[in-house]
Amino acid sequence: MDVQTYRQELSDELQNILHYWTNNTVDNLHAGFYGSVDNENIPKAGAPKGVVLNARILWTFSAASNFLLDKKYLAIAARAYDYLLHFFTDKEYGGVFWSVDAEGSILNSRKQVYGLAFYLYGLSEYYLATNEKGILEQAIALFHLIEEKSFDKKGKGYFEAFARDWTALTDLRLSAKDANEKKTMNTHLHIIEAYANLYKAWPDELLKKRILQLLEVFDEYMIDRQSHHLILFFDEAWKAKPDVISYGHDIEAGWLLQQCAEVINDVYWIGRMKQQAIPVTNAAMEGLDSDGGLWYEYNPAQDKLTKEKHWWEQAEAMVGFYNAYQVSGERKFLDHSMAAWQFTKAHILDKSKGEWYWGIKEDYSRMPGEDKAGFWKCPYHNARACMEIIRRINE
Repeated sequence: MDVQTYRQELSDELQNILHYWTNNTVDNLHAGFYGSVDNENIPKAGAPKGVVLNARILWTFSAASNFLLDKKYLAIAARAYDYLLHFFTDKEYGGVFWSVDAEGSILNSRKQVYGLAFYLYGLSEYYLATNEKGILEQAIALFHLIEEKSFDKKGKGYFEAFARDWTALTDLRLSAKDANEKKTMNTHLHIIEAYANLYKAWPDELLKKRILQLLEVFDEYMIDRQSHHLILFFDEAWKAKPDVISYGHDIEAGWLLQQCAEVINDVYWIGRMKQQAIPVTNAAMEGLDSDGGLWYEYNPAQDKLTKEKHWWEQAEAMVGFYNAYQVSGERKFLDHSMAAWQFTKAHILDKSKGEWYWGIKEDYSRMPGEDKAGFWKCPYHNARACMEIIRRINE
């Protein structure tokens, strides 16, 4: 496959993804979007609705409007924005709730900073699509709230989670599989992503300072100097807490941190993150299978590979390997990017009903009980991968 064929296939797939979410996820009974849609495209009655799903829909359709120069996508973005504003926004304590029930009543009122970051990411992109001053003001206010409540003034970085009223929690975990630690790589990756996106609309000096500090945090603490894998969990003082290796987060960080440095146009950090991109990408390649797919994660303590291949790792592999190709000029990285797409077409993409399955097991059977759209299964990773690679090929 040549790059122009690659570009055309991803252009077609981007349209397919946007079409799927427009036609299969809108909840006309309770407003907003269904909390879960199964592999047969049937909504699951009563499924909770998460802030991450709605914020990622807001970002995806705003970004599609900006990327494709087509305002028709703003109708879905506006629907996501309105739902977030009216059902997720905490008018008493600020910020957004983690989840609501199918009818929009508060289900989990905690303030997960990961969720706030994605709402900021979506708001800033929606402002770039609409140029409505009030939306930018909301995004700026959310930035200041994150800084006030979550920023660690002593040790840098951001604390993971709080109760509704911003008091301390004993359980800070983003999900049941995560370690219960005060600082996590995953949340920091999406804070810097959101801050860089906000900087496109609002080039504020404090905002730039925080982006620079986040790049320092990744460089100093989160990218392992020996293995070049991303360290996932830390205590308050940045003491690493050994856990699994996440190949998808490795490959995602390899390109995303470089892009954040490029947004603020900092020459040193652009150079530094380009230096980091290749070893981090090579580390992620330890999770590559011979079929071109990227395995989920590896536990060094148990010498155990989780033999699953999820949709989002393949999307991030497409972009991460293409970025490594651009940085290094090495053809092998381009081949890996295309191979990830070929794997996705063969095993992850639902060619008859649309969208990407959650993932497959070692024997290529679909992982049971997972959503095609839901609390974590959103159009963000795959739509962004399409847009990123099309943009890079066009440059």
